[in-house]
Amino acid sequence: MTAPALILLADGSTEATANQVMFALRRRMRQLRPGLSIHLCFAEGGVPDATQTAAALIEAGAEEAVFVPLNITHATDPPESVLRTMKALGADCAGLRINVARPIGPACELLSILDLRLRSALAASHTLELDGLVLSAPDSGDPRGAALLARRARQWRAHHKLPVQLAYGHEPGHSVAAALTALRAQGRRLIAVGSFFLSADHRYTEQAALALDLGAVAVSPPIGPDERLLDLAMARYSVSALELLDTDVPFGGFGLHDDATVPLPA
Repeated sequence: MTAPALILLADGSTEATANQVMFALRRRMRQLRPGLSIHLCFAEGGVPDATQTAAALIEAGAEEAVFVPLNITHATDPPESVLRTMKALGADCAGLRINVARPIGPACELLSILDLRLRSALAASHTLELDGLVLSAPDSGDPRGAALLARRARQWRAHHKLPVQLAYGHEPGHSVAAALTALRAQGRRLIAVGSFFLSADHRYTEQAALALDLGAVAVSPPIGPDERLLDLAMARYSVSALELLDTDVPFGGFGLHDDATVPLPA
């Protein structure tokens, strides 16, 4: 029996460099898994979209596919962009059984990548000393994702023995500006920002520019096309592919699995 196709599902961006990260991930995954049918599509604002990808798979004779959302803030529930994409796909994928895996989520492994990116930024800015850190994410994710982001901030604080403030998006009280202000109220002056972003989309660019304008000594680049992301994507795919064997997902429909039956990341 042929394994279901693996479709990496990303949010499209107007920034070409951000989209290139997704293509680099697909390219590397194809190199690592040559026996698996691996594709990339964008939820909103990118090419190819989910309908084009599903149509190509059907034409190639595929019968099953698993979409893996490349989102690192949502842990159990796909973001709204993914839900809208799957709803719009609807009848366009008649004849193809598909399932949506858990998003990548704020996995602990990503902290190691973030540390490497931040060290690079500190070296570039010739910063030798820090007394505070901000963990900046594009949004707070779903409820489980928000809890895990808070845990990652605590783990980062324990690892570096520095105060850490979590920031995400433009939410009042949780922005990068609010995080920097809170640290400065504690007497901290040498503050760096670790970017819990997958790619340099407009949200990253805005947050990075704001942090530097407000006096951050360094802002790390995004996580980028690191192979550890592919390990996480493969783990999400494997669980969801098994569910296609266990559930009666109708042809042309899609399933969002019950995460209560899936071990959640620590």
